[in-house]
Amino acid sequence: MGTFIRAVEYWVPGSDRHLLEFGGGLYGTARRFGAASSRLCFARGEGLPGRAWDRGHPVVLKQFDEENFLRTKVAREDGITCGIALPIFAGEFLTSVLVFFCGDDEDHAGAIELWRNDPAESKDLTLVDGYYGTTGEAFEYISRRVSFRRGHGLPGQAWDSGLPVFMEDLGHSRRFLRADSARQVGINRGVAMPCTALGSATHVLTFLSALNTPIARRLEIWQPDAARERLYLAAGFCEREGGLGGDAPAVTLARGEGSIGQTWLTGTPAIGTALDAEPGTGAAALAASAQSLAAFPILAGGRLQAAVALYF
Repeated sequence: MGTFIRAVEYWVPGSDRHLLEFGGGLYGTARRFGAASSRLCFARGEGLPGRAWDRGHPVVLKQFDEENFLRTKVAREDGITCGIALPIFAGEFLTSVLVFFCGDDEDHAGAIELWRNDPAESKDLTLVDGYYGTTGEAFEYISRRVSFRRGHGLPGQAWDSGLPVFMEDLGHSRRFLRADSARQVGINRGVAMPCTALGSATHVLTFLSALNTPIARRLEIWQPDAARERLYLAAGFCEREGGLGGDAPAVTLARGEGSIGQTWLTGTPAIGTALDAEPGTGAAALAASAQSLAAFPILAGGRLQAAVALYF
């Protein structure tokens, strides 16, 4: 079973903070794309990562060409057609830029959406843009016309709490305002995450997972305990096993422990390619046929609110 996300990478400012340099990435079968990526760097405003850095907020790019995306040729060769770049700020300090890539084929159902609220313009979150694969025109049509108040719907709950929010069985959930359309196209799980950005606008990213094309093989949300001494496993799912079972809530990680703990220590994403060496839930993910993970922080005011781990 393939995943909706085809590749993930992150970029970090160089020592002089004039360029973004390659931090790490997972590319699956997109080997040519991965090989080309590791050799690049981006100036402010250049390419997708540089554009997110320059604008100070997430950027969705659904059509690649040589002017807006430097790796267009190899992306097309490897079936990658969409990218979403998330700048990660600790206050006004850019720690990194995280980029997700998706493809476009007959079996690529699901959605990634970017929502925004500018308090000077509206009280609602509205859709900036989204990528819907083969999910269907009806679901995309409704999504582009719906809006969310703080605390309502999946994006609105993430906005209100300032934390990632995970929901299952979306087609039958009263909390998911597009339940009827989700049920018709097979969307069953969703996670919404607040994004850091400069300025007063709020941005929320949502992943909507279809039955046959999960966002990832396993997803975990980790949060600091009350004493902010350890991370505990708060929510998530394993596509093969269903829930996380006995993994939660007993599993905890210290700051800097494993790839997930590294995101807390550094405020940047981390890539893990040896799950047998990952503390916490690495062995459980390996048993569920995952091979690698991408972890990234959810920050607010420079402090970690949660860490998200995607297993592939």
